[in-house]
Amino acid sequence: MDLTTLERLPLWIGGKPAAAHTKRYGEVTNPATGEVVRHVPLADGADVDAAVAAADAAFPAWRAHPPLRRARILMRFRELMDAQRKDLAKIITQEHGKTLADAEGEVTRGIEVIEFAMGIPHLLKGEFSENVGTGVDSYSLRQPLGVCAGITPFNFPAMVPLWMFPVAIACGNTFVLKPSERDPTLALRMGELLQEAGLPDGVYNVVHGDKEAVDALLAHPTVRAVSFVGSTPIAKYIYETGARHGKRVQALGGAKNHAVVLPDADLDFATEAIIGAGYGSAGERCMAISAVVAVGEAGDPFVKKLAERARQVTVGPGESDVEMGPVITSAARDRIQGYIDKGCAEGASLVVDGRNPKVAGHEAGFFVGPTLFDRVQPHMAIYRDEIFGPVLSVLRAESLTDAIALINANPYANGTAIFTRSGHAARKFQQDVEVGMVGVNVPIPVPMAFYSFGGWRASLFGDLNVHGMDGVRFYTRGKTLTTRWPDDGSAAPGFHMPMLG
Repeated sequence: MDLTTLERLPLWIGGKPAAAHTKRYGEVTNPATGEVVRHVPLADGADVDAAVAAADAAFPAWRAHPPLRRARILMRFRELMDAQRKDLAKIITQEHGKTLADAEGEVTRGIEVIEFAMGIPHLLKGEFSENVGTGVDSYSLRQPLGVCAGITPFNFPAMVPLWMFPVAIACGNTFVLKPSERDPTLALRMGELLQEAGLPDGVYNVVHGDKEAVDALLAHPTVRAVSFVGSTPIAKYIYETGARHGKRVQALGGAKNHAVVLPDADLDFATEAIIGAGYGSAGERCMAISAVVAVGEAGDPFVKKLAERARQVTVGPGESDVEMGPVITSAARDRIQGYIDKGCAEGASLVVDGRNPKVAGHEAGFFVGPTLFDRVQPHMAIYRDEIFGPVLSVLRAESLTDAIALINANPYANGTAIFTRSGHAARKFQQDVEVGMVGVNVPIPVPMAFYSFGGWRASLFGDLNVHGMDGVRFYTRGKTLTTRWPDDGSAAPGFHMPMLG
């Protein structure tokens, strides 16, 4: 289709849509139909400079806003997001492909972070100690950094940006968001809602783009902090490049999340939980369960139940009454199906084959059906790599100790879960497993917004996780003050280490 016949998305700079300087544009595709629905500018350095300049100009006045006034703007933004959640979900479904129910749930989880950030007057409170020395008081406070940036993935175009910018702006920073160029429209819609909520111009800005825009943000001398969520190789690049340019960076990488199923587990309950966790959103979640460790005699009966349920999963366009939509692009579909081919070649047992499903009326869509492998071994590519698709691999272990050792040997350590009726086994698991987020009979243990989200090992680069109190700490700097108010003018120089007591 001719580029001129489709909508060209703008940037969002200084509180309004802005024409892009760049001449490069990408395609935004409906994954259910394969149809190009609009074009997105791939920002260049001049576009990034304009967005950062707007954010920098807005910072002094926004920083001076009392935290309570910032919170009130977020309260209005939260109400607008909630009132329009169904319309926002439709935007997500059109560009990402996930079901409407899943998209609406994503918006809801993002709203929870706004609600957390609304408590910023309390969250920014420091500490005070009277008389740490004779006539000397000491106290601490937290202050904003300046211009912050967020680089977010395609799989959660609402939730992941909302993990970042509400906390950042609540703390008094200004923000430049670089959303995924695959589903960019929601970032612009949130800009409109923020403007309606009363956010001053320039506090929130959006630049679309690819690596050129990312590199410009990472190198920009005015950007103080960068938050990223995506694959591990890119997270490592973001962290190292940003740090080399003197920036504070949190970079969340990939995952290979395991669910351990013990023989005493309620297998029907575990089946439904893991089917949803493995195949929901077509497996395109960093917290999706992609590996099941069946312990002892749980193995054969559990695989049978998983296979029966996987064959019942309905696949189709997200706007219809289905359980699973398409994957994001044709390239993603081909890559996932290539991993299925590789799993068969490496000797895993293909129990349910999701390659080339038939979706009537959507033959050009990017669909992969639920796929289940059994007898997977740790050396196989389908276990080693993050597939990011609806492919579930079952491994076998003789004991809980063996299952924990398997998980701890994996380079990824984002999330994990155990299914059991034994409190003793659950306690051993949560104590011994070396993973950042752990669920007990909860397959996707994504923390609530007032806790922080992040993994261990290759799943996180940086010291601080997103949202919760780690988010507040990431977007602020601590300052400690020691004060004395002498009134007799009798101070004399001291050439020794000060002793205040």
